Amino acid sequence: MGTSQKPLRITMTPAARRALEAAGRLFYERGIHAVGVDLIAAEAGVTKKTLYDRFGSKEQIVVEYLADRDERWRAFLAPYLDAARQSPAAGVLAVFDASRAWSAEHSGKGCSMVNAHAEISDPSHPAYAIITAQKEWMLALFTDLVRAAAPGRADRLGRALMLLHEGALVAHGLGIFPDPIGQARDEARTLLAAAGVRP
Repeated sequence: MGTSQKPLRITMTPAARRALEAAGRLFYERGIHAVGVDLIAAEAGVTKKTLYDRFGSKEQIVVEYLADRDERWRAFLAPYLDAARQSPAAGVLAVFDASRAWSAEHSGKGCSMVNAHAEISDPSHPAYAIITAQKEWMLALFTDLVRAAAPGRADRLGRALMLLHEGALVAHGLGIFPDPIGQARDEARTLLAAAGVRP
């Protein structure tokens, strides 16, 4: 875990930002492999040459899309965590609350990282490191949140909480039953209480 080299990032010009916004929307709605550079350029109102001048390759556009998505998620999550400093359990439940709100607003088709991993499973792809690093960060977050209250069980609890969280994100994207993230939050509360981690 955590052995992937951090991908290089580019400096965003206004045209590159427009292209990234278009690419992000298209990649999420249609899939990364299904979307070509021509379509991204057309949607963004830029030339294909501009795309290649700014990004260099479609692979780099994918890297920027996923890195941008991760950065926006972390920024979205931060105030939820800040408001839940009173206890480890409150912090954990705040992650589920944030995910529920984020998914309702930004992720109708499920987690963009999970969806991207379904298409990018080759560790040599530059975007692979973005995907795995994001999930490693989530695991570390859950583990760190419970460490003070249950130091001897923090690793196991962190993994269990991540399993609940990631399963809920996938179930949300599938739409098989209502409010899977809310149900996962309830299960997380039960799990924490059984481990002696209470709000």
